[in-house]
Amino acid sequence: MNVWEQVYNPMGNIWMSAILAAIPIIFFIVMLTVFKLKGFIAGFFSILVAGTFAVFIYKMPVILVLMSAIYGVLAGIWPVASIVFAAIFLYKITVKTGKFAIIENSISFITADQRLQVLIVAFSFGAFLEGAAGFGAPVAITSAILVGLGFSPIYAASLCLIANIAGGAYGAMGIPVTVPALLTGLDGLVVGRYTALILPIISIVIAFLLIFIIDGLKGIRQTFPAILVSGVSFGLTQAIVLTFLGAQLADIFAAIVSLVALALFLQVWKPKEIFRVNKEKAANMQVKYSFGEVAYAWMPFVFLTICVTLFNLSFFKNLFIPGGPLEKLVLMLPIPGLNNLVIKHAPIVPQDTPFAAVFKLDLLSSTTTAIVITIIVASILFRCSIKQLRDITKETTKELLSPVLTICSVLAFAYICTYSGMSSTLGLAFASTGEVFPLFSPVLGWLGVFLTGSVVNSGSLFAPLQSVTASQIGIAPETMVAVNVMGGTMAKMISPQSIAVAAAAVGLAGKESDLFKVTIKYSLCLLVIIALISWLIF
Repeated sequence: MNVWEQVYNPMGNIWMSAILAAIPIIFFIVMLTVFKLKGFIAGFFSILVAGTFAVFIYKMPVILVLMSAIYGVLAGIWPVASIVFAAIFLYKITVKTGKFAIIENSISFITADQRLQVLIVAFSFGAFLEGAAGFGAPVAITSAILVGLGFSPIYAASLCLIANIAGGAYGAMGIPVTVPALLTGLDGLVVGRYTALILPIISIVIAFLLIFIIDGLKGIRQTFPAILVSGVSFGLTQAIVLTFLGAQLADIFAAIVSLVALALFLQVWKPKEIFRVNKEKAANMQVKYSFGEVAYAWMPFVFLTICVTLFNLSFFKNLFIPGGPLEKLVLMLPIPGLNNLVIKHAPIVPQDTPFAAVFKLDLLSSTTTAIVITIIVASILFRCSIKQLRDITKETTKELLSPVLTICSVLAFAYICTYSGMSSTLGLAFASTGEVFPLFSPVLGWLGVFLTGSVVNSGSLFAPLQSVTASQIGIAPETMVAVNVMGGTMAKMISPQSIAVAAAAVGLAGKESDLFKVTIKYSLCLLVIIALISWLIF
């Protein structure tokens, strides 16, 4: 098949082309929020709109559009949907075996105040899981835990999506920073240091914001010392690690320090009023369990943490990379009719480059595998019967059918936008703003994450453009690559992929629009803050 060259300015005017390129994205948002369609239905219609624009405006061959969509569906199934399925399955094992009641109790032992429980579970523990695993697992697990603690599903999911901002830039051992740095030939430590100028402060803000959402200014007044301990210990540790060690361990260290600091502080300080969203559940927390019972109940999550951390360490990953001793265990499947048949041009890339489309099936080295191993261990540890496992499988499959369809349709839509060049058109339009580019630079990262659901993918999409544009206007390229990471992080809470994961975790399949409406205002406000700071200091 003949190759096809991307066209970034089909209308001859970059802003006119950008307006057309934005229509499929706007269409998706309108379908989701105004017409309140289910996520997978809105995604399906958006695939049709994006495909139409790709064919008739960008002159992309129909077969390339079709294969881009198929590639997106495959990426939605593995690893995203598989991680969500495994994470929810693990959670259900703890519920069905009665161990989750002990987990709930142990959290309440640290503090009965549910405002502070959110800081423990969604903020600190969520950041720890983000640093170790990423890819949807933190939001899925922490949302389910909050529902178990008595929070309503919409409340739990939205709080965990917002809390995920604190660790989102450094997930899965810092790859949102290291991957774009590698792509642009920059020093990952330097890029991480620039993010340290802003994101640790945002992390502190997130801690306060979570309490404000739960209980307003009264909640902040009553828990101010605890928020300060949690947020400042997290942000300060994050900044120190980013400055001296790099992004790889920023979430892990920050989460551990904030968890320990808050837990110790709450042994000597308590809020005057104990806040509970579900007062009926308070009576169930009066039972006291031994340390052994608590440790036994938490064992799967401890094992999961160890397992996903191990799977993300460099020495383990290097076993499976090309040239590694176990490389043949990773299936690299080129997408026929798409792989290397799309040519990217400057300034999106330094020189004409074939756009690879290779589906990676890493059955033995992925985060999904780590969770599956944990499921096996938990099943043995808690002596799950075959009937229990069969019932959990049926229940989880039924609950996740709609969310998985949403994830796959959204990524199919996103891949069409990426391979057709529509995403790059939007990037070039913002890059044409010249000296005010630092104001718009985070918007690129934000758009990238909205489209792809991943800060890593957003960096892969726009980091080269950010670097080139920064050099052209006379500022350090590391600054704008860092800003791309920061802007992208603010979109994690509204990415359709993240929304689908959170909805699936709390049984809100088909209610994605409700979640989107809660999180969009916070995402936009934080994006504006990042943009203004970027403009002022860079």
